[in-house]
Amino acid sequence: MSEQSKQLTRRWFEQVWNQQREEAIDEMFAPGGRAYGFPEPSSVLVGPESFKSVHRTFLGAFPDLHISVNEIVSEGDRVAVTWTATMTHLGDTLGFAPTMKKETLHGSSFMTIRDGQIHDGTNYMEMQGLILRLQGTSVAAIAGQPTAIAAP
Repeated sequence: MSEQSKQLTRRWFEQVWNQQREEAIDEMFAPGGRAYGFPEPSSVLVGPESFKSVHRTFLGAFPDLHISVNEIVSEGDRVAVTWTATMTHLGDTLGFAPTMKKETLHGSSFMTIRDGQIHDGTNYMEMQGLILRLQGTSVAAIAGQPTAIAAP
């Protein structure tokens, strides 16, 4: 099971993010699956349609997004992965004009995989820092202000 879970994890990042195949979300994310921590730390996305909405927004802002999987550790139906995303802010779907800035975002994801689908995923990344860098704002200038990504 561990090797199959690793393969599904690699396919997820390659097909969903790098190839931008929205239909791959339906294939790999369980109907009642939950994704925590994306786009906001407190976010909970339930099911493929909810995830697809955020996926469209993110790819609308970063159409050249590429995610490299750094490391995968798997035991049974649980998978931990670290990754690095590189991208250029080319779209306005974050709620502000494109900055044309090239950015890097490091993150980690922890998933539960059963029956060939992701049932649970918890994500950690510095999304607020990314938004602040794009806006040219310092953390001190908006301390305590939540950062939201606008829905399409």
